[in-house]
Amino acid sequence: MLQAIDHVQLAAPPGSETQLRAYYVDVLGMTETPKPAVLAARGGCWFEAGGVRLHLGIENDFRPARKAHPGLRVRDIEAYADRLDAHDAEVTWDENLPGHRRFYSEDPVGNRLEFLEAWA
Repeated sequence: MLQAIDHVQLAAPPGSETQLRAYYVDVLGMTETPKPAVLAARGGCWFEAGGVRLHLGIENDFRPARKAHPGLRVRDIEAYADRLDAHDAEVTWDENLPGHRRFYSEDPVGNRLEFLEAWA
């Protein structure tokens, strides 16, 4: 039986690891976690924060996910949006999910990310 999501994997182009680290660590506040040696040879990066784990895998014919995306719950969404804005990461608010505040942004390689917080 299913218990939980272990991680979400997104794709990235070859050679983008430095950009990914800057965004996922410095902008989103995640921590990079080491990949097992056999997987590290493939490139890419793994990140986590607060029980959320995102794996960025290298894909030679990379195309960013425009519709598909992880939905990431945040606390104090206004402050989090300000954090992204302060790092020049575009924030696009969307008011179409009842009971939630949410916005979309893109990582430096163009993958779509959703950030949301339920109304109290």
